[in-house]
Formats: sequence, C-alpha cells, structure tokens
Amino acid sequence: MQCNEVQRVRFGTHMLAEEADDWWVSILPTLEQEGGVVNWAVFRREFLDRYFPEDVHGKKEIEFLELK
Repeated sequence: MQCNEVQRVRFGTHMLAEEADDWWVSILPTLEQEGGVVNWAVFRREFLDRYFPEDVHGKKEIEFLELK
C-alpha cells in the first residue's frame, strides 16, 4: 500500500480492537506531546513493547529455530 508513515499509523491503529484500541487511545496523546508526529517506527516500538515483550520474543525465536 502506498502511504506515508503517518498514514500507516492511522491505517494500522484502525484495526486495533478492544483492549489494544483502549491502550492506543490512552497512549497517543502522550506520544504526540513528547515528539509531535507519531510515525510507524514509534507505533511499532510502542506496540511491540506492550504486546510482544523481549522475553516472549526470545522464547518464540527459540521455538521457531527448534521446529522440525
């Protein structure tokens, strides 16, 4: 899809549901105050920190590498 970084955030966050949507609505004003425009890199970092912490990432990586 051809869109800029800010549009990516709008399109991506439009798909959030329930708790994830509530989380995004609550954190967005803080992010905008801190840095102004919230681009895809900012959204991705915040989303992964919230819903895919580093320890889970490591476990999933090991699980993937051990697939047979």
